[in-house]
Amino acid sequence: MNLPNALAYSHVLLQDCIYPGATVVDATVGNGHDTLFLAQLVGPTGSVIGFDIQAAALARTQTQLTLTGQTDRVTLHHTGHQHVADYLTADTVVAAAIFNLGYLPGGDKATITHAETTLAAVQALLPHLPRGGRLVLVVYTGHPGGQAEATAVRDFCVHLPQKSYQVLQYGFINQVHQPPYLLAIEKR
Repeated sequence: MNLPNALAYSHVLLQDCIYPGATVVDATVGNGHDTLFLAQLVGPTGSVIGFDIQAAALARTQTQLTLTGQTDRVTLHHTGHQHVADYLTADTVVAAAIFNLGYLPGGDKATITHAETTLAAVQALLPHLPRGGRLVLVVYTGHPGGQAEATAVRDFCVHLPQKSYQVLQYGFINQVHQPPYLLAIEKR
């Protein structure tokens, strides 16, 4: 049995803290794989709030949700994840959130996530996490702009107060290409 890659391990970490009826966030909907996974975990009484700046990504995800009968528990927003706070009330509890940083696979490689918007979203979500809630970032560095975003996000995570948060970094370090790695923030 092989160790899971960062993306597969993100699902393991999310599975541990998402429960039926939970509210969760997919900060980068992309092709909808995480959105569908989250929708299954929250069940028919839960809620997935998804964000993407690319209409094509949202359309693909909406098609998948329709085909799997999960449209009732997912709300998709055609805006950047930095606006997540606009879609949460002060008392919204977010059991978990996932970010897949970088660009849309199969899409325009010039349209990428950026440190400023990612960190704005992370900072907006952290107060909504309950104890044991997790925010998971799958970080890609092998594209222009990727390393700068990765450095900023990691620096932010390193400085989170240990009494309030645990931060895990997970990834392969002996591969020739630049595989993604994972940062997981868990509220204590």
